[in-house]
Amino acid sequence: MVHYTVVGRRATVRLDRPAVLNALDRPTLEAIRDHFREASADHGIGVVVLTGTGDRAFCTGADLAEQKAFLARPNDYWDWMSRFIEAIEAVKGCAKPTIARLNGMTVGGGNELNLACDLAIAADDVVFRHVGPSRGSLPAGGATQWMALLVGDRRAREILLLNRPVSAAQALDWGWVNRVVPRAELDLAVDDYCDELLAKMPEIVRATKVSLDFWKDLSWSMTIRMAREWLTIHAGSAEVAEGLESFAAKRGVDYEALRRATEEAG
Repeated sequence: MVHYTVVGRRATVRLDRPAVLNALDRPTLEAIRDHFREASADHGIGVVVLTGTGDRAFCTGADLAEQKAFLARPNDYWDWMSRFIEAIEAVKGCAKPTIARLNGMTVGGGNELNLACDLAIAADDVVFRHVGPSRGSLPAGGATQWMALLVGDRRAREILLLNRPVSAAQALDWGWVNRVVPRAELDLAVDDYCDELLAKMPEIVRATKVSLDFWKDLSWSMTIRMAREWLTIHAGSAEVAEGLESFAAKRGVDYEALRRATEEAG
């Protein structure tokens, strides 16, 4: 479920699946896409905030229950990834400035939603992480394209290859987010950014966003559709199966079992 509210000239898109840490299934992705398109087309709106319900998670990426079903039907992953691409493009391409209000864990595809926004403000206890290489997924829904633009090449490689958790303070130091504030001050900080953005000239803001997005647009357009094809082919692989199973069992990857499964597959 995703809630869409408009107060004055400010729209808020709020992910509301706290039981699964605001994970992304197809209906959620479609709702994100539709709400951001609506906000983009509404000339009465001047700023859009993206956030999650609760204190635990902003968004933790793909809904693993849905992902597990793709093991038997890999081509269904293509449809899911298409919805994910549409959601990310709706956020990134929104004609209004966008703010990620990071209220909790920001992981995987959740971080890619964060990266698609123009600005990001995090509560000081938020943890950031990518886990794709540890769990069988290529982080190419924005992370491989855009992390280096924010934090630099070496740090992007550390984030995406080592998969270590990163604190909000570290994320701020690296340029991953704009501000980190005590949780009690999160809404005030978001209000401050919204007020300043709403005081700007909307046509100039829109043109500035388009100009700033050149490198994001270029890297995205050159890679995302091939990434979708590769991920679709890989969706039924032994690595994905072991990644999902090890995550569900809260254990490390069984590399010997993975080696055997890979040999048997081909």
